[in-house]
Amino acid sequence: MEWLSAENVVAVLTAVLGVLASVGVLWYERRVPWRKRIGYRVQMDTPIGRDVSEGRANVRLGLFNEMPEMSEATLVLLRVENDGSQSIADSDYTGRELHGLTVEFTGRTVRGIAVTQSPGADHLMEHFTPAGGLRDSGSLIRLPRVPLNRNEHFKLLVVLTGGQVGSPVTITGGIRDGAVAPNKAVRPDEKPPLFGRAARLITVALTACVVTLSSIILVRDDSPPPIGCAQGTLTVTGSTAFAPVVRELADKYEKECEGSAVDVDARGSNAGIRQLADQGEQATSGSPALLALSDGPKPDGYPQLRETRVAVSLFSLVVNDRVPVRDLSSADIRRIYRGEIRNWKALGGPDLKVLLVSRDANSGTREVFQRRVLGRNEPAQSSRDCATMDDPEAAVTRCELDSTEQVLSTVARLPGAIGYSELRAGTELKGLRQLAIDGSTPSVDTIGSSTYPYREIEYAYSYGQPPADSLASSFLGYLTRGSGQDVVRTHGHLPCATPEGLRICGEE
Repeated sequence: MEWLSAENVVAVLTAVLGVLASVGVLWYERRVPWRKRIGYRVQMDTPIGRDVSEGRANVRLGLFNEMPEMSEATLVLLRVENDGSQSIADSDYTGRELHGLTVEFTGRTVRGIAVTQSPGADHLMEHFTPAGGLRDSGSLIRLPRVPLNRNEHFKLLVVLTGGQVGSPVTITGGIRDGAVAPNKAVRPDEKPPLFGRAARLITVALTACVVTLSSIILVRDDSPPPIGCAQGTLTVTGSTAFAPVVRELADKYEKECEGSAVDVDARGSNAGIRQLADQGEQATSGSPALLALSDGPKPDGYPQLRETRVAVSLFSLVVNDRVPVRDLSSADIRRIYRGEIRNWKALGGPDLKVLLVSRDANSGTREVFQRRVLGRNEPAQSSRDCATMDDPEAAVTRCELDSTEQVLSTVARLPGAIGYSELRAGTELKGLRQLAIDGSTPSVDTIGSSTYPYREIEYAYSYGQPPADSLASSFLGYLTRGSGQDVVRTHGHLPCATPEGLRICGEE
């Protein structure tokens, strides 16, 4: 039987135990009404009318030696308290008489009574009057119907004659939905249990079941494959900035979908668009097994390409950590890329030449930078090694590289260098730092309210509509709607399928 697995058995037992516990609690509430409870205990019972011996030392307590009828007197301190879970009102006492409770000192006669109340409960004293029902007769004391909030108490200091020290002291009476019973003192370092024994046992049993079930689920690696899992081969090209996300997604997809192979061949956004268009035109039937990722929308002139908005990508300017500048205005960035600022001294930095490390013309990251930040194209390339100016007439030293990884490693290596990259990639390398723009830093958490300009939508393109059962269609769904969104967010992008991402992807 397929359902007879370890986790299913534990789950059923947990459910059954939960139902039984619920039924038991209901039965307990109906059958065992101890929610209202008056407890009492004797805190002192000592002779006060004769000589007593304590070990080898004689202690003289003969307070009434001159009164023969009091020569055998005893003194009892009795504590009466609300030790239940609910307050007790005067109407909760069930006796027909005026008084609420009766105290009996077996074999002894009551000679005098003094009453004290718990701190902050001075209102209790107004009930201890003859009109309220306080009486004593022989061995009995009639107590008034005293209302008691939770944990409130009062004490009776009673002088008695006759009988022996330690003779039984009992309190009788009725409490609606409750009981009157003796209790015991709590040590100063002892806290009363929050739950009863039955509740604790049930809690331990339920916890053990849940922990066992969780352990089975965690240990077993039988998570279901992505919805629409497909077999075959697929190539993903395009953006080098988004490539780390796609590579991790490809690895996860291949592990979860047997018989699939996803190759990531990032060559730049524009190069990927051209490759997709060329292969699509050459394909003899349907859409080729190729997807292209682009930082921003495709150029005009490719009507056959079908777009899917994947995420909002944040980009950042990065600078070598020898340059202490942490924030640049948009105006200063434009001045740097026009060659008007050639040394970091002009911006309060060290005496280092400004070196522009840029991407080639295939880069979507470069196009976003030009469109969103510069408002114009970058200057022409003037250096092959990014450090030496090859064109003496150029306004600034600028080189072009093929990938985001090359830009980051070069900026980290050359003092005075500045470049740009996708956000998460810029935080993982040593030797460089990210720059704020106009006082605004790139952050996925504030992307909806920030004025940070260097951001763009990441697009996935296919040549026409790929077949529904194809690996291209399955992987595209995994990237945009499935569990792949967690990977997208981990790398510093905001998935378009999230509420905030849906708003931004729809507006831009």
